[in-house]
Amino acid sequence: MLQTRRFPSAGAVLAAAVLLASTTAAGAQENYETTRIADGVYQFRWVNHNGFFVVTPAGVVAVDPISSEAAVRYAAEIQRVAPGAPLAAIIYSHQDADHATGAPALMREMGQEVPILAHRNAVAPLREAAEAELPAPTSTYQEFMSIAPGGRQIELHYVGANHTDNSTVVFVPDVQVAFAVDFVANDRVGFRNLRGSIFPDLFGSIAALLEIPFETIVFGHGPPGDRGSIHRQIRYYDGVRSAVRDALAAGWSEERAMEEIDLPEFSDWGQYEAWFPLNVQAIYRWMAGM
Repeated sequence: MLQTRRFPSAGAVLAAAVLLASTTAAGAQENYETTRIADGVYQFRWVNHNGFFVVTPAGVVAVDPISSEAAVRYAAEIQRVAPGAPLAAIIYSHQDADHATGAPALMREMGQEVPILAHRNAVAPLREAAEAELPAPTSTYQEFMSIAPGGRQIELHYVGANHTDNSTVVFVPDVQVAFAVDFVANDRVGFRNLRGSIFPDLFGSIAALLEIPFETIVFGHGPPGDRGSIHRQIRYYDGVRSAVRDALAAGWSEERAMEEIDLPEFSDWGQYEAWFPLNVQAIYRWMAGM
């Protein structure tokens, strides 16, 4: 159990997310913002990456410091939203440096040394990388872990291999909010050529999210979504696989599949024009055994 310290409540649950970031004098949005998702649960955006933090009676649990530069602002936003609250723990959503870097900077800014939690499979690659600003976790789990700083429960779920073999989904049961990174997003196609994705596990991992009783889900990139966001992602990948299967049966080349496969239902999704052909390429190569 983490040592507790009480501080003032973060406020009542809002019916909708409230943007807390400032804008420049010219009205342009700055490269960070903090959005209240639910009571004591916040999304922190740094440029195109999202972190996630939970205010508890024992302090703040922060997920994904993003980078050492981002961590400085992240700490300032935590202190602004929850003045006087200590840092209670850091969680890595997965091993990738563009999400997990900066834990030491976050601890320095917050003035506390705290546990770093992650899936056990993240330990080896992080130790191998041996980056000072990307230390290995100090506490790990395999399938499920629950912490309750000050009595507020936060769950860590492993839903299988997807973008990596160590992705953690964080869930806050009392407000039914989850946080999932890189292997799923809200109405956006997969990142470029789905680099690093583990097939076919990725598809089962996305479906397994629905076993977590969330109502709102925050993602590592882009805006939050809901359970419908996950159903649509499942339908999207089902559609890509079906189209690629048909293309292979018809003897199409990889290049023809990338040029001619189209899923109009999803054509208004983020990055469809730029990344959809690359999604097709990745799934074509997997299904063709290339």
